[in-house]
Amino acid sequence: MRARTTTAATGLCAALAALFVLAGCTTGAPGSAPGSTPAPSAPASASGSGSAPAGGGFDGPRPQDQNLLAWTGDPNDAGHVTAQSAAGVGGRVTLVRIVLREPITWSNIWLGLAGIDPAAQLSNCHLGVYDERGTLVASTADISPQLMTDPIAKPFPLAKPFTAAPGTYFIALLLNGNWATNALTLKSTGAGISVNAGLAPPKLRYSTVLTGQTSLPATVNLAEQSTSTINTGWASQWYGIS
Repeated sequence: MRARTTTAATGLCAALAALFVLAGCTTGAPGSAPGSTPAPSAPASASGSGSAPAGGGFDGPRPQDQNLLAWTGDPNDAGHVTAQSAAGVGGRVTLVRIVLREPITWSNIWLGLAGIDPAAQLSNCHLGVYDERGTLVASTADISPQLMTDPIAKPFPLAKPFTAAPGTYFIALLLNGNWATNALTLKSTGAGISVNAGLAPPKLRYSTVLTGQTSLPATVNLAEQSTSTINTGWASQWYGIS
């Protein structure tokens, strides 16, 4: 009787051991040790390619899509044409704020020229860059000849490229001479005063300072930013950087 009981117990233990081995083989990954926990597999992307797009996916147009380093807005949206009389803006320094979020080597300012006046008499016209303290950090030579030809978006080279650290800058435009209103026109990304919503000097996104200037001054007082001229229809210009 004892021999039969021992034999039955031994058979039961063997059966249980075989069951545990079988369970380990069916739950483990191929090639893993019996009873081991399978490693989690990497989730596939929604597109089924197995990897997510860099940067989290498409987030709209970027300056680099058009070989630019920065811009005041997508030029595809620069549909408003800004025009003003020579008496209205001549000699005034017009400022458009731009914020850089990474360091760049700034060599050119792109301006969207929408229309020209072949009979205009232009002189002492300049583009430049002021930092957030109002210090002139770069400027062009007289751009009057380029404002008389080719009404397209085009680059105006700075006299000396500079390394621009991240921060706030103001692109400055100075026009002088005589031209027909609504003939010399520029592309714009905002219809004047609305671009300054929620802002006050010296942080205005679009403004003018000074009068009677024939060159860009070495410094400007940004606390004196004015909106009186832009309220008359001198809408915010589109600019790009390269």
